[in-house]
Parts: sequence; structure tokens; C-alpha cells
Amino acid sequence: MSERLAGKTALITGSTSNIGRAMAVAFGAQGAHVAVSGRSAERGAAVVAQIRGAGGRADFVAADLDGSPVSSRWLAEEAGRVLGGRIDVLVNNAGIFPGGATAAADEAVFDRVYAVNVKAPFFLTAVIAPQMAERGSGAIINLGSWIARLGISSALYSSTKGAVETLTRAWAAEFGPAGVRVNAISPGVIRDTAAGHSRAERMMAGTPAGISGTPEAVAAAAVYLASDEAAFVHGTVIDVDGGRTSVAVVAG
Repeated sequence: MSERLAGKTALITGSTSNIGRAMAVAFGAQGAHVAVSGRSAERGAAVVAQIRGAGGRADFVAADLDGSPVSSRWLAEEAGRVLGGRIDVLVNNAGIFPGGATAAADEAVFDRVYAVNVKAPFFLTAVIAPQMAERGSGAIINLGSWIARLGISSALYSSTKGAVETLTRAWAAEFGPAGVRVNAISPGVIRDTAAGHSRAERMMAGTPAGISGTPEAVAAAAVYLASDEAAFVHGTVIDVDGGRTSVAVVAG
């Protein structure tokens, strides 16, 4: 089996479930030493056990990213410690999805969503990207969302993902000349293995894929962006959405 990430270290935030977990498992299978991060030590231990059971390297770092510079710096330092002193790949995946309409979101909800979805990756990148730049290499992968560019309500969440995609391009300009590649993945309708699929499948009607995607599909894109194969890829957003945002299939 080829190991496209052999010798690399990676911190993946929010990697104890769903897309984050799939990315951690995929990175481990490709030879990376993975810092699995999240709030649940129990779920984190399960991901670490899965990676180690397949012959990979992984450690769990508990983190409750609240958007403060302090919490982001602590995670960067602790992850760097368990990974042997450096972080080659940072995946900003952790996020929360609030339900409800705009009028139902009070200031506390607004601040919480922006804290987790925008401030946390901002301050985490602010710590880790300069370290990568000093070494002259590194890769940062941000998780956007298809609804950042195709309005379907969920205004609060959508706006945070729009911010993340804009930060991706700005960081590519800022850190790219120092050897740090910054890109993003925009997942489409991805089925949650812990939830039902019926609504997800309805949302994919009329797309080329016709069905919802899997967390593993997003993980495959992340492995590519983290690998040396993507050495000439800077400031881009890869849509992993079954064609949802760019293609309309018209029945004949």
C-alpha cells in the first residue's frame, strides 16, 4: 500500500466523528502521524484505536475550541508536542451548525457560531502557519460548505463558511510565498452515518451524482491536498458535492 503522507504530521480539529473522523483515518492509513482532536475523550480514543489497529500512528488531544486565542494556542502547542515538535498539515474542520431562522438567532448563538467556525480556525492558523512558514513548508486545509455559495437559508452558518473560504484565499496570498499551501474543501450533502439519509437523498435530486456523498469522499480530497501531489495547488476550493453547486441535470 502506498503511503502518500509518509513522514508527515497532521492536526485535524473536530476529528472524533463524521467527516473529521474519516479524514483522520485516511491520513493515518496514508502514513501520517495524526493528532486527533475533539471534545470527547471516549470518541477520540476510539478513532485513535482504529488508526493504530490498522498500523498507523495517532494520539488524542482534547480540545474545546471556543474561539479564544488562548484555546487555539494551547491546542497548537499540545498537538505539536504529541506530534514530535512540528505540525506539517493543519485541517480546520471543527464547526457547529445552528438550526433555525435568522430572526430566531440571538446574540449568544451568533457569537458562539462565529467563535467556533471562524475565530477558532483563524487563531489556530495564526499560531501554526508562521511556524510552517519558518520551516518553508506546510499545508493548511479549511472546510467550507456548498451552502456558502448556493443560498438555501441557514444564513448564520452559511456566512461563517463564506468567511472561511475567503480566509483560504487571503492566507494563500499571505503564507504561500513562504512555502505554505492553503486550500479548502467544500463538502456537499454528506450523509451522517448516525442519522437518517432520506432528507439528504432528496436534496441531491437533479444532480449528476444523484445521491448524497460519504465522509470518505471528503477525506480523499483532503489526502490529496495534504500530499506533495498538490504542490502546485494554492488558494483553491475543491467542491466535493456530487455536482450540486455547479451542474443542473435536466431530464430528457
